[in-house]
Amino acid sequence: MNGKITLKQFRWIALIEGVSYICFAITMPLKYFYEIPEPNYVVGMLHGVVFMLFCFWLLVLTLRKTWSWSRGVLFFIASFIPFGTFYIDIKYLRKAQ
Repeated sequence: MNGKITLKQFRWIALIEGVSYICFAITMPLKYFYEIPEPNYVVGMLHGVVFMLFCFWLLVLTLRKTWSWSRGVLFFIASFIPFGTFYIDIKYLRKAQ
């Protein structure tokens, strides 16, 4: 590995972020309705780390002008929407490789 941040890496991180978001959504009812908070702590921490990686890769690739600022903002907003990262993968990232 030559230390470069690549689009392929971003695509993998985006997909992992989407899965972690769904897992986090599953553990929320466990915490608040069934009073089982432990899974939420673990999944929440993992989701937070993956989300920060997603934001870092997104910023670096946007600053490198891999895509426009408007597309970078769109990708960022998509990360807050359930299944949003899967949408950007299908609509934008698969075509870019």
